[in-house]
Amino acid sequence: MLKQRVITALLLLLVLLPALFNDSPVPFCALALVLIAAGAWEWGRLNGYGQSTSLAAGLLCVLACAGAWWLGWLEQTLPLLWVVAGAAWVLLGAWALRGGVTAWAGYSRGGRMVVGLALLWLTWVAVAQARYIGINFLLSVLVLVWVADVFAYFAGRTFGGRLVRSKLAPAISPGKSWEGVWGGMAGVVILAFVWRLADAQWAVTVPSFYSHLGQKGGWFLLISVVFMAAMSVVGDLFESMVKRSAGVKDSSNLLPGHGGVLDRVDALLPTLPLAMMLFSL
Repeated sequence: MLKQRVITALLLLLVLLPALFNDSPVPFCALALVLIAAGAWEWGRLNGYGQSTSLAAGLLCVLACAGAWWLGWLEQTLPLLWVVAGAAWVLLGAWALRGGVTAWAGYSRGGRMVVGLALLWLTWVAVAQARYIGINFLLSVLVLVWVADVFAYFAGRTFGGRLVRSKLAPAISPGKSWEGVWGGMAGVVILAFVWRLADAQWAVTVPSFYSHLGQKGGWFLLISVVFMAAMSVVGDLFESMVKRSAGVKDSSNLLPGHGGVLDRVDALLPTLPLAMMLFSL
């Protein structure tokens, strides 16, 4: 399993890195579009649809993303869209996780499909916009999620259950602890202030997400990144809830050793639109 994970990760990097660091944002946006289409196909399968309908969902998602690209939305700030998307994620996250697996399974398949495609579309527009802003900006958002995940893992393994006996969401993801959440938040706070100092030290031409937030002051930066870390947990739990409702461990087997595309981007689903919301405001 470990060998398979490493090989898959290396192959992904061989494709992702040249696209990411290309002078033009187009290759990366196109590659992200392929991944989002795969995520839409997985979403259809997770919600009980067959192969044909799931493939149609992937195609529909591609067309919606291509429409936004054609309209020039990737180079616009779109503050209204991102405020609505941010509010929707906060409300949707609270509503869905409060109801849990049983409630989610009781909602109509069509409604769940529409929600998922809308969330995936927003994620693609957000990541594409971030790449158009600059590589440093996009990486600072992506690394926030990765650091939150790594710090949460090690904090959970070290302190899980020692400070708070109750689990974070035992019915959805039994392994997650409150200590892990706090560890992830601590990690992103460190990351944000270090990255901001690095921006200033190296006089970068395109400021990171943290430098943009820091223009409003250190406290605003602190509150914002803690909020982002919390919402990354919401994205993770949301996808876990959907998988548990479908009775599967992974969203698919598209990425051997890693599961599916949704398994790799679940925490990015809320954080990318929220990052664009904070940036656009």
